[in-house]
Amino acid sequence: MPFRQLVPIGTDLESEAEPGPAPNPGAVPTGSRVLLLNASFEPLAVVTAKRAIVLLLSGKAECVQVALEGTSFRSENLSLPAPSVMRLSRYVRVPYRRAVPMTRAGVLRRDGRRCAYCGRRADTIDHVIPRSRGGKHSWENCVAACRTCNSRKADRLVEEIGWTLKTVPAPPSRAAGGVLVLAVEPLPAWEPWLNAAA
Repeated sequence: MPFRQLVPIGTDLESEAEPGPAPNPGAVPTGSRVLLLNASFEPLAVVTAKRAIVLLLSGKAECVQVALEGTSFRSENLSLPAPSVMRLSRYVRVPYRRAVPMTRAGVLRRDGRRCAYCGRRADTIDHVIPRSRGGKHSWENCVAACRTCNSRKADRLVEEIGWTLKTVPAPPSRAAGGVLVLAVEPLPAWEPWLNAAA
């Protein structure tokens, strides 16, 4: 059955197709994100709900975790639970990733959005060795920081102001889970699979 006939419960498309009960507030839109695992349960990619349903219907993947209880995609003759995590039926070889590109958002996610100096919520990044003093813009020299600590530290070294780093900056894991955490904002339901791969 073609995917275009599947409609998320509670969307405008459903109400246009056939009059019925009020929209379901727990419905999952077709653009929702789904974590796709390899057959080995290793995080592989993040796909749209539409792509996930196509994989389910073609038998190439199975649903491991439902998005929300009672949410589903349905057609006239078929109803499928809306997935949050899926697993491929066959193992896919993943090409080796040489390096994870460094971004501001990636540093914040790597450090759990916590300031490396005071532990409060971080909203920016800081170069441990300031760039004005030869520091590189790299995973090893950048940490998450709150604006207050970033301003107070300015272009000084940590040792010069008597501070210590709460975490040692390092490149994230090259495993698929590490790359995914930096590429997208993970959903809480994905944590068990991402943590297992890290």
